Amino acid sequence: ILIVGCDPKADSTRLILHAKAQDTILSLAASAGSVEDLELEDVMKVGYQDIRCVESGGPEPGVGCAGRGVITSINFLEENGAYENIDYVSYDVLGDVVCGGFAMPIRENKAQEIYIVMSGEMMAMYAANNISKGILKYANSGGVRLGGLICNERQTDKELELAEALAKKLGTQLIYFVPRDNVVQHAELRRMTVLEYAPDSKQADHYRKLAAKVHNNGGKGIIPTPISM
Repeated sequence: ILIVGCDPKADSTRLILHAKAQDTILSLAASAGSVEDLELEDVMKVGYQDIRCVESGGPEPGVGCAGRGVITSINFLEENGAYENIDYVSYDVLGDVVCGGFAMPIRENKAQEIYIVMSGEMMAMYAANNISKGILKYANSGGVRLGGLICNERQTDKELELAEALAKKLGTQLIYFVPRDNVVQHAELRRMTVLEYAPDSKQADHYRKLAAKVHNNGGKGIIPTPISM
């Protein structure tokens, strides 16, 4: 498994690596002089359960284009054989597709299926609909599909009903409803995933069921039907 963090905060892999934050491709390239001066082992770290971890990173706030980091990083990984002997690649992309750079895994045929993590809050559903618009835009040229929605419970009113209704509107399915549990915060404080910190907990079982659902859903993605505002 390879996780590619595509968020300037560079926080996608820290719990897998038990670290504050991983050195990013962009920061390492800046120190080395250019991305061509880097080796794969400089940017790829191996964490819990031998999961390979990479963070693309981004420029300082207010300087440059953060989406460029995603483009630079994925190109570097391809050129240096990072995808060899990998069963799963997970691109963790921030929720608001604000520019073409962040949409690169969708746009350039890097990803096969998109799973949108959302909640029953209005802005989370709005963002999920926007991402669906991005998938629709590149569906024919890139071949990417929407695998489904994953609802991360925020304990708002009628959250499950709203998530299911949105999935139906988009022409997709609610893959899983992940209940809220404080064990997530307890694990985070120890810089661990729930599966490592509390493998026998109910929450860990939810994540295992979610993983099985995603695995069994392979190849069943759809072209979404976003809601027009």
